[in-house]
Amino acid sequence: MGEDSRLAAVVALAQGMAAAQGSREAWRAAAGGARRALGGSFAALSVWERELGRLRVLVNVGELAEGEEEFPDDESYPVHQFAEITEFLHEQWAGGGEPGAWVETAEGPAAGRPGYCHQRVAALRRRGRGCCVVAPIVLHGRAWGELYVARPVGVPVFGRGDADFATVLAAVAAAGIAQTERLEEARRLAYTDALTGLANRRAVDARLDEAIERHRRDGAVVSLVVCDLNGLKRVNDTLGHAVGDRLLERFGTVLSLCGAMLPGALAARLGGDEFCLLSVGPSADEVVKAADEVCRRAADLGIGDGVACGVASTEDPVGPVRSARRLFRLADAAQYRAKAGRAVHPVVAGREGPDDPVVRLADEPSRVTDGERRRFRGRHSP
Repeated sequence: MGEDSRLAAVVALAQGMAAAQGSREAWRAAAGGARRALGGSFAALSVWERELGRLRVLVNVGELAEGEEEFPDDESYPVHQFAEITEFLHEQWAGGGEPGAWVETAEGPAAGRPGYCHQRVAALRRRGRGCCVVAPIVLHGRAWGELYVARPVGVPVFGRGDADFATVLAAVAAAGIAQTERLEEARRLAYTDALTGLANRRAVDARLDEAIERHRRDGAVVSLVVCDLNGLKRVNDTLGHAVGDRLLERFGTVLSLCGAMLPGALAARLGGDEFCLLSVGPSADEVVKAADEVCRRAADLGIGDGVACGVASTEDPVGPVRSARRLFRLADAAQYRAKAGRAVHPVVAGREGPDDPVVRLADEPSRVTDGERRRFRGRHSP
């Protein structure tokens, strides 16, 4: 490959990663771009998980062997089997060198290269590949993982020039990965409540709109638990805001633990003393059970006065739920009724007969009595 072609390949890899929406697309772009640039039949990107002592494969692209998946759930290898990433690379840096790529072949060590690794050779033979080039990916001065590109048996083996080019590609991939991580951190902060670490209102609005669309499309059960933490103002006024913040954090932990009873549920703080759980899939009864556990645990926190919980689910007799706004109004009305009645268990919309006061309060607030009327917040879009 000529200099112009290699430059074009580097630019294409960088552009592919820049256009990626999220980590998975960035990983695929890095591996795919390197495979094309080096004329490989297969490429993989792996991360070194130091705390677990393993190399975990993030993505495989190209011609996959039996058992390989594009995004494997748990394809990982003990790092001690690949001594070069923990010893060889570090020795290179200690000697003042830069981490460079190396070549392995199915026949054994490549000529003049001290990076021979028996496990890689065995893997090449097992998967019918003839050679590979391995390039370390370095972020913030530390080995982050590796870029691996292989060719099949019967085609020219990678040379020294290919290894040098792989080192360049790995550096470009590292820059793209760093940028993706920064963007994802920014997105995470935009959708996370800073005090509790739960999702925030923006995240709930986005997820609920998607959930209602699924409900309209295929009938998925969507349920919402709205919680109002009792006694927060009293705690702030008498014990100080630091104690109030601790109460919010502790309740956030309770909500997260109880939300784990519902696969895929989103636990969130809407703001102030308001929290919610959003569930898609589990039955209404399962959601009510989780909400009841929230009430029980909140009552045992030791500070505050427990929590008022309202539940609304598309599976209960609440009428058609065609918008996120209506489900929120139903859950909010149920929560209000729980708070007004000092209920120690969740109030569930639609379970008090054909003239359910919660449903009336949510749908026709102008017709209920002054004692039941509530000013609904208009923060949730239809």
